[in-house]
Amino acid sequence: MRRSIATVSLSGTLADKLTAIGAAGFDGVEIFENDLIASGLSPEEVRRRCADLGLRIELYQPFRDLEAVPPAEFARSLRRAEHKFAVMERLGATRLLVCSNVSPAAVDDDALAAEHLRLLAERAAEHGVRVAYEALAWGRHVNDYLHSWRIVRSADHPNLGLCLDSFHILARDVDPYAIETIPGEKIFFLQLADAPSLPMDVLYWSRHYRCFPGQGDLDVAGLVSHVLRTGYDGPLSLEVFNDIFRQAASMRTAQDAMRSLIALEERVGGTIGELPGHASLTAPPPAVTPTGFAFAELAVPPAAAPGATSRATSEDEAAGEPLGRLLGALGFVRTGVHAHKPVELWEQGEARILLNAGSPEGREGPALNAIGLESPDPAAAVKRAESLLSPVLPRLRDPHDAQLDAVAAPDGTEVFFCRTSQPDHTSWLDDFSEDRRDPAGAAGGITHIDHVALTQPWHHFDEASLFYQSVLGLRPHQSLELPDPYGLLRSRAVSTPDDRVRMALNVAYVGAADGRPDVAWQHVALASADIVATARRLHESGTAPLAVPDNYYDDLEARHDLGARRHALLRELRLLYDRDEHGEFLHFYTATTGRVFFEVVQRLDGYRGYGAANAPVRLAVQHARLHHRSG
Repeated sequence: MRRSIATVSLSGTLADKLTAIGAAGFDGVEIFENDLIASGLSPEEVRRRCADLGLRIELYQPFRDLEAVPPAEFARSLRRAEHKFAVMERLGATRLLVCSNVSPAAVDDDALAAEHLRLLAERAAEHGVRVAYEALAWGRHVNDYLHSWRIVRSADHPNLGLCLDSFHILARDVDPYAIETIPGEKIFFLQLADAPSLPMDVLYWSRHYRCFPGQGDLDVAGLVSHVLRTGYDGPLSLEVFNDIFRQAASMRTAQDAMRSLIALEERVGGTIGELPGHASLTAPPPAVTPTGFAFAELAVPPAAAPGATSRATSEDEAAGEPLGRLLGALGFVRTGVHAHKPVELWEQGEARILLNAGSPEGREGPALNAIGLESPDPAAAVKRAESLLSPVLPRLRDPHDAQLDAVAAPDGTEVFFCRTSQPDHTSWLDDFSEDRRDPAGAAGGITHIDHVALTQPWHHFDEASLFYQSVLGLRPHQSLELPDPYGLLRSRAVSTPDDRVRMALNVAYVGAADGRPDVAWQHVALASADIVATARRLHESGTAPLAVPDNYYDDLEARHDLGARRHALLRELRLLYDRDEHGEFLHFYTATTGRVFFEVVQRLDGYRGYGAANAPVRLAVQHARLHHRSG
């Protein structure tokens, strides 16, 4: 199917927007009137520019407050329409979007509305233009698609049809099933947008919080399926009003928009299958569900991993300051050094941490630079990523190094597709020194990586959510807003269906202001089979966990009756506690090194969450420590 996007969805000038839309591979574009009015390009120049970019101008929009008004008002609207038809002829556009009236002058008279729309359609036909009538969710008298369809059917003109907009339909909780009763040839245009579930005025919701399909909570795929069953053969077009998108780089936003349409077509195709005589839907290679974490890679300053710059054999030398000591205190063993790169391998159980002293990301202190995901078919995972506009990153590798491909997540984190245990192929572990120490000798109780928390730039949060869903096949969980000493922190978890891969996506702060530190903390959560033993080992090493205030434990005793001995143990070891309907969760945090800290967790009886209730305490303590150091 043809893919289109409205210029209002992107930032920049009209010329910038068209360039970005063309570069992202769209087939068509909706020209938003305000973009044209503010542009120095003439309609003819816009037409030529679109042709050069391979873009068809699918729609000119919007035309407002036309129907069901007093005669003088309608006469003025017809005069305005004639001018717009002339502009459209110069653009080469043949479809005009007319929104349902929101003016106080409009009257509740369907017959009059149909008469006015028919008169407009007659004028439009003289210019080779078709009119697509859209019911705005906040229309004064017409605010749902069935009502607009009754008016269009009553007007009965071949140049008058409907524009269906997923937001206007789904935001009002109107059942889209009846769309299938509308003839496909009378659906002139389909506009698509998603949105998070927010309890607010629908107009404000629409103007500021729309997002691309797959980034919100609306069933856009279900609505599209209903539309396609009518025989609709027009474009799938994105129309998104979003404050963040209008500030972000247009090239990047356009690419994210295209990714959302590819993923949407895949979901719709899985629902409706093949329809006779229908335009084909995209079918990218199927998602390859990751089966676990192969490693987490931390970029560190060269001095923090001296063993990586030479084939050091001393663990004390290799440990460095202070990240190596922390890993050692947690029970990790340095089991190898890369043969050709300044990278160390630390292991405990199935948990693997790489310290990379060769990455520029580590120059200002340790940072979570990359994650390795276990994949049953890394090559197929790469093909999936490439089909969703996430190309393989170029990497310098020695001819003897194992083939290990990665793509970049929206925040720049490198995501590697690995198959660690592969008897018939070279494993990436073989790139490390052969005298690797046995990680079974580790004694910290750590078994594997439970999850990673990746802090996203504020304008990449929705893009990241879509990336992990579409490229990796992870499922999204509820978006949360967590209290922080300097505002609210937005967080959303994504995971595989079996929870073997879990990630928490958080929003970074926008700059530093009035004492608020400009930080983007990341962390790796390590699963422990015995968190009490792990915490005791940490204490005995002289490395204290994050100092949780006594006030937290006083409140915990008020909220949960865990028994005096258990409460005393939690307080002694500074363990935090949470529970859900499935089980219990114990966890603690380490101090932050650079931009990274570790969390150690133990899930009891099937607990599924992430201890979000305790995040405000952790954030407050971290900010207090940061303020103390900077002071």
